[in-house]
This record gives sequence, C-alpha cells and structure tokens, in this order.
Amino acid sequence: MNGESLNAYNLFLIGYRCTGKSSVGKALAAKLGWQFLDTDSLLVSESGISIKEIVETHGWQTFRKLEHVIVEQVCTLDRQIVATGGGVVLSTANVQLMKQSGRLVWLRATPETIRRRMIQDADTETLRPALTSKDSIAEIEETLLERESYYRQAMDFYVQTDRLGLNAIAGSIIEYLKREK
Repeated sequence: MNGESLNAYNLFLIGYRCTGKSSVGKALAAKLGWQFLDTDSLLVSESGISIKEIVETHGWQTFRKLEHVIVEQVCTLDRQIVATGGGVVLSTANVQLMKQSGRLVWLRATPETIRRRMIQDADTETLRPALTSKDSIAEIEETLLERESYYRQAMDFYVQTDRLGLNAIAGSIIEYLKREK
C-alpha cells in the first residue's frame, strides 16, 4: 500500500516501553513512504541529555513539559509515523493534539513480553529511567494497570504485539487504515 492513498494525517504509536513502537514505526514508515519520528529521540536531541538525566536532574514534571513541546512540534506535520514515549497519554493536552493531527494506535504486550524485550534492549538501562522503586516485573504490571485506561481512551485501534512479527503488526495497522477511509 502506498501512503499517498491515505488521507493526510499522522499516525501515532502509543503504548508502554518495549511494545514495539519504534521498530513497528520504522517498518510502517518504509511501507507507506512516510517519515518516521520518535518523540523521545527528538526530546533527547533537542535537550542534549538523556531522558534518564532529565528525570534525575530536573524531575518527571520537567520531562513531561519538554515532551509536550515535542508533541506540539510533531503535530504541525503530516504523513509522519510517530513513536511516542510510554507516558505521553498521561497528558490530555497531548492526546487532544495527537487526535487532531492523526490516528493513535496502541501497541500492547503482556508484562512478561515487555520484561523480556527490556532485558534484550541495550537502551533500556542507560536511557530509560525506572518508573518506580519496584523490581521490573512489578513495575511493569503496576504501570500498565495505571495507564491502561489512558491508552484505551486515547487509542483509535490497538494491536497485541506479543506473538506478531513487525510485518504482521504493520500489516494490521495498514488494514485498519484502509478500512477507515
């Protein structure tokens, strides 16, 4: 499918860390011929320090403010596949901006899958700060429970990514977009 046949808008991938947002986003961008953006990467690039450093030095509130600025910037564009930070949906202002600018796809995975992917992802330890003081599986379960209603309210569509490869996930999203037209 060619991205030109879709209406002009953005596609935002939301969900917890390590659910596949960046990997799926890159695959979708290649299939549709759209640009891929990652809000966390943009934030790090613009601030010059890692998310972990921002949180440790300035706190979560500062990080969320910076994240909102990035979301505002991205929402001025069209035909972007945007991988968002896991907590972007905690701000109703972010959700409203993204909904006005495009569609939101929630990539879901079980806590066990997320933990396995976090262990395999070299960036998790150095770039992503812990969200609680609990061990990783307890943190994942607690945070997913806290955020589920936010993801559910924000999404237009979801894909369970546990047992699907990148092409299958991207194909599911493209099929959804075709039906939506």
